[in-house]
Amino acid sequence: MSQLVPPHASNELKILALGGDTLNSELKKTDSMDKLFCSSREFGDLIMLGIGGFTPLEGFMGKADWLSVCKNMALDNGTFWPIPITLSTDNEDLKVGQEVAIVYEKNNAVIATMLISEKYLIDKELECNEVFKTSDIKHPGVALVMAQGKYNLAGAVKVLSDGGFPNQYGDLYMTPSETRAYFVKKEWSTIAAFQTRNPMHRSHEYLAKIAIEICDGVMIHSTLGELKPGDIPADVRSKSISALIENYFVDNTVLQSGYPLDMRYAGPREALLHALFRQNYGCSHLIVGRDHAGVGDYYGPFDAHNIFDEIDNGLATKPLKIDWTFWCEKCAGMSSMKTCPHDQEDRLMLSGSKLRHLLSENLEVPDNFSRPEVVEILRKYYSKIKESDKVKVELKGHSAK
Repeated sequence: MSQLVPPHASNELKILALGGDTLNSELKKTDSMDKLFCSSREFGDLIMLGIGGFTPLEGFMGKADWLSVCKNMALDNGTFWPIPITLSTDNEDLKVGQEVAIVYEKNNAVIATMLISEKYLIDKELECNEVFKTSDIKHPGVALVMAQGKYNLAGAVKVLSDGGFPNQYGDLYMTPSETRAYFVKKEWSTIAAFQTRNPMHRSHEYLAKIAIEICDGVMIHSTLGELKPGDIPADVRSKSISALIENYFVDNTVLQSGYPLDMRYAGPREALLHALFRQNYGCSHLIVGRDHAGVGDYYGPFDAHNIFDEIDNGLATKPLKIDWTFWCEKCAGMSSMKTCPHDQEDRLMLSGSKLRHLLSENLEVPDNFSRPEVVEILRKYYSKIKESDKVKVELKGHSAK
């Protein structure tokens, strides 16, 4: 029978979303509360808190936790946590002890309530240098932190919304409770999570199949939150992944699902966060490939591998560290640095950025780069984008090789 990894630092999922009469009562109370608007990133964090994906957190971090996470990758009580989960504001009038209704800035929907337990100034440059290893405003994660309000507000939250994800994405969107139930039903004990914000090319397919060889199954887990300009929308990405699973994977070895967070592009630290919340989803392993959660050339191609060895993180979910993968003409198939003895000129290096570049420029995509069923779906998407609306995909860092 299935024996799943436990939630992180807890015997059970900490689900902060309300339901039934309790939800209705709390929603009525929000009419008389001051409103606090949250960003897309904070919105995703709230939904994750609601479904238990951020177990064992009970709300947004206070100053001691924020500083300890930045400097030590742990909460003030020693519990491992690699990236701050915070809520910011410029509102000078909000006070400790006040209860506020948190409203999503994009649609004015009430998402949660919070009793403010702490209000503190933040050192944004410190956070960026610790978490992203840079304070360069061109880094998309740094830009988000620098755009935050002057203060962080801490406090326990009551989540009042599912964020619209179930309605928008249907069965693709699954909570940790639902994925755990799925794994138990399938009698899977070892599950590898494959993190993606891109459609899957041949290298991604190869990574997933390596994991299937050693685990009971793989969960292809796509971010459903906001991405950077030029990335492919979640519904298109999901359709292309479904075509790949249907045509090139054995039945009942893969679950495709999605989660509500925005990408932070924090490289090694985000790889740790990905492992942490995949533990809450019930996964025993996280596939960590080249430049995991990176952007540009801010991180080395295997920094996300190394960070798992550099700290004692206490996670039950372990990394499956896989070397640089590519198509080799002489091997006549997918291979890696560990298995291919041939020269660079024999290798076709694959990346999501390269695939988006070829498609956006209406260039030929080689058969050994991406499956034809996937390319067909993506070409239809790109054909509907006006030239004036297209985002130029620049190949930088490791993706340019």
